[in-house]
Amino acid sequence: MAVEHHPTSTVYERVQQGPDFQELRRRFRAFAFPATAAFLAWYLLYVVLSGWARDFMGTKVVGFINIALIFGLLQFVSTFLIAWQYSRHAERKLDPLADRLRAEVEGDGDAGAAATAADGDAGKENR
Repeated sequence: MAVEHHPTSTVYERVQQGPDFQELRRRFRAFAFPATAAFLAWYLLYVVLSGWARDFMGTKVVGFINIALIFGLLQFVSTFLIAWQYSRHAERKLDPLADRLRAEVEGDGDAGAAATAADGDAGKENR
């Protein structure tokens, strides 16, 4: 797909139409949409079971801890897991491409991408 450069378009409009930006959007959506759908389905299951399967949710597991309490706590766990997974996904798949696009927008071109890669490598050594 060839990108047309119109003299009246801004640099942001040109970048947005480019293949790198489209790939960045595709990578983001490939994670965000399924993760969102899975979490919403999990949350809906919790709400439905709490409303219509009270006997099941009230089943004691250990002492006063029942299935509803476990499911409720697992909502927090799943939220943190999704956030952790997203940060790993972004670091591996999104950030390098976003850095390249930022360098292009800022006018650094390939030199900026090389500097960004060098900065990223230096940052990893400090971790």
